[in-house]
Amino acid sequence: MRPDTDTRNIVVIGASAGGVQALTTLFEHLPHDLPATFLVVLHIPAYAPSALPNVLSRVTAMPVVAADHNQPLKAGTVYVATPDRHLILEEEGLRVTRGPKECRVRPAVDVLFRSAAVSHGARVIGVVLTGALDDGTAGLWAIKDRDGLALVQAPSEAMHSSMPESAIKHVKVDFVGSLDALAQQIAEAVGSRVETQHSRPAKERHVIENQIELTGNGIETGVMNLGKVSKYTCPDCHGVLVQIEEGSIVRFRCHTGHAFSMKTLITEVNEAIDTGLWDTLRAIEERVLLLRQMAELADKAGSSDEAKQYRHQADESEKRLKPLRELVLDPSFFGHDQAG
Repeated sequence: MRPDTDTRNIVVIGASAGGVQALTTLFEHLPHDLPATFLVVLHIPAYAPSALPNVLSRVTAMPVVAADHNQPLKAGTVYVATPDRHLILEEEGLRVTRGPKECRVRPAVDVLFRSAAVSHGARVIGVVLTGALDDGTAGLWAIKDRDGLALVQAPSEAMHSSMPESAIKHVKVDFVGSLDALAQQIAEAVGSRVETQHSRPAKERHVIENQIELTGNGIETGVMNLGKVSKYTCPDCHGVLVQIEEGSIVRFRCHTGHAFSMKTLITEVNEAIDTGLWDTLRAIEERVLLLRQMAELADKAGSSDEAKQYRHQADESEKRLKPLRELVLDPSFFGHDQAG
């Protein structure tokens, strides 16, 4: 289509846990003849086809399609991100890429929202729905930074309140409400006039981050210019993380392109600790078993002193193992940050 560049007609929607039900309800309440393009990211597993296009097709008369690379935009159409692929919006149309994960996921809400802000500015309406952790917050901030609209599902209504709460905390949102109220707000906003010629230009860091997701090459696209080098390393590739600050939002991106919010970074660190603890637990248990087997062999060989020494070492290892096992099994060690 030849887009109307002076009206709000791009609607980007992000959801995670509980998102299928929320998206179904939202599209049930949306008018079917809105002159807008809808783009949807739902966190989905990488290893299975998404059923979301079929699900949404049952509740809306708008065509609902799986997003494809180089697809042109059509008004009155819903484009759904596919498994293990980021959905990126450019002026010419859609891009689908297997770029670095953001907020531990691919597709990521932030990737779609940020690219929409860069390419379509004030014409964009961003909508954050139910979900864990905080994907979508940074992207919604980018939309507001270019004078787009920011709408958020009421946390009290959301099946998982973390994503909406994070967006409300860090972004100056325009509306918070129930799904039917959000649908009404979208319907009223679509087609409203915007002064695109006076819209603030896209920030250079957002342009760089879009290129990282398109090319998968953080170094060449200037990732090290996004912020100061942080104290932390990337949990995915162990590369250096730079710290990016936007308003009250602090997030990180490594030189290969992986990106994290504060919440997703601590979640990854917790998982690394959990894996390391279980690996250590397993290794000590194997040591105990080996020492006891060595003691049995020493007994058979008539080396009672040697066997006694092995059993003593095994007993000491078991004593040291007890507090480690208690730590591994203690849910309070990881705290609330694990749940999101």
